[in-house]
Amino acid sequence: MKDSIDIQFVSDIMCPWCVVGLGNLNKALTELNESVSADITFQPFELNPSMPAEGQNFDEHITEKYGISKAESDQNRAVMQERGKELDFDFNFTESSRMRNSFDAHRLLHWAELEGKQAELKMALFTAHFTHNQDVSDHTVLAKLAASVDLDMGAAKSVLEDNRYAEEVRKQQQFWQQNGINSVPTVIINNKYAITGGQPAESFKQALEEIMASESSSEE
Repeated sequence: MKDSIDIQFVSDIMCPWCVVGLGNLNKALTELNESVSADITFQPFELNPSMPAEGQNFDEHITEKYGISKAESDQNRAVMQERGKELDFDFNFTESSRMRNSFDAHRLLHWAELEGKQAELKMALFTAHFTHNQDVSDHTVLAKLAASVDLDMGAAKSVLEDNRYAEEVRKQQQFWQQNGINSVPTVIINNKYAITGGQPAESFKQALEEIMASESSSEE
């Protein structure tokens, strides 16, 4: 009999380490498939809630926010691209890559969860932003991405134009911040245990095995 675990994956579309963390978490779950049944929900976290509509050049943003040089930023990109290759994910950083405001993407993800397509839309958003350098704050782009995972494009446009789920997303973000989460990805297991960062698959696997063992012993 499989153990059922609840996973809350707190992340932002703009976070490359969230791509890596999700990929390695899924790898770990695949390896544990015989013993674990997982339900993953994606929770919103804006790294840059005040990002303007036009976004900001990626290099400019990183060097300003973290106080590092262009050379250090380039080195970090190279590391990220290698991590992506291990997961068959293409981080296509260019000189014109931009950071975007992700609030509307989080609203659409909230709706996609209700429609049973949240995981598919999450990956579509990651790919659109990091691989194809699309503007994932643009409503037309977002609606097309929704349609690409078999969500209704008209309904997606309506959600975006009506500013639907804005209050729900803000409340969710506040909840996680008030509970001590200030970086992403953060993976919450069974509302008890937190795993932070884009960990290797083996680290996620070991952590999940330890959590399941702990949960089993507490039930005895």
